[in-house]
Amino acid sequence: MSFSTLTKDELARIFPEKKCCQLAELAALVRMDGTITISPQHKIGLHVNTENAAVARKIFRLAKQVFQLEVEIRIQKRERLKKNNLYHVHLLSHPDMNDILKQLGILRADGTIMAEIKKSLISSQCCRRSYLRGVFLGAGSVNSPEGNYHLEIITNSTEYAKALVALIDRFRDIRAKVSGRKKWNVVYLKESEQIVSFLGIIGAHQALLNFENTRIVKGMRNQVNRLVNCETANLNKTVDASLKQVDNIMFLEGLIGLDKLPIRLQDIARLRLANPDVSLKELGEIMEPPIGKSGVNHRMRKIEELAEELRKCTGEFVNKEKIDKKTRL
Repeated sequence: MSFSTLTKDELARIFPEKKCCQLAELAALVRMDGTITISPQHKIGLHVNTENAAVARKIFRLAKQVFQLEVEIRIQKRERLKKNNLYHVHLLSHPDMNDILKQLGILRADGTIMAEIKKSLISSQCCRRSYLRGVFLGAGSVNSPEGNYHLEIITNSTEYAKALVALIDRFRDIRAKVSGRKKWNVVYLKESEQIVSFLGIIGAHQALLNFENTRIVKGMRNQVNRLVNCETANLNKTVDASLKQVDNIMFLEGLIGLDKLPIRLQDIARLRLANPDVSLKELGEIMEPPIGKSGVNHRMRKIEELAEELRKCTGEFVNKEKIDKKTRL
């Protein structure tokens, strides 16, 4: 079961105590997943569709609790794609259906469709939380924190998407954004801290804890990987430098012999040949007397410069006079 489905199952079990919060959550669910129907007898009905059985039960209970409506749930088995169940929640025709739709913020007072969010539904903090919970249950999704951090709510109305962003932004430290996706408008959050805050606002506390735990483990794993990569890079750098130093020393030994070098260069050269795997710092520590990393590095640069000069002088044939001159102290 996906992280998003588990989150919705948790939210579907939350039932607001206050009547105003029940109305706000039902209004959001109807807005996201509802369809107004008109029968041949000109009777107005309301259908809400969902793929989640727990959400269907919640719509049923809210409609009963808030408006005492007659409600039916029908189950349709899909034959294509995921082949899952689709739950049709039918709020049957009622003499006061027009008034109910106005209370739900679907119709204005003049009977036209309302594109924005009805202000009375989100007048208090608790109602705003319930409304956003209904919105997420109806058209929201959240990625597992194992992957990319992403929470989104989809709507086909640009004006309603902007109203949702304004509602979400009323909560501290959350800044939602809107993007277009074909004919849809997507309200989304991508920062992990903001997603955690949103889950807390709508009451998904178990999902929040699971999200945080996974995020912490993921962060620690990424930090360990960065440290390992850094150590590997440093080790590779040390090995490459050591190989180059050994190559220069062996070149000098084969060409003129290490005994022709200054004493301080002879010592470090022989020590490097005997310890090709250690770092410059470790090489300095095992010298007698010990010297610092900068001192070892300075001597290695002298050896490298001498080797490069001799390579230029020798070419294919060795000029003994130039070599004696270069190595004379």
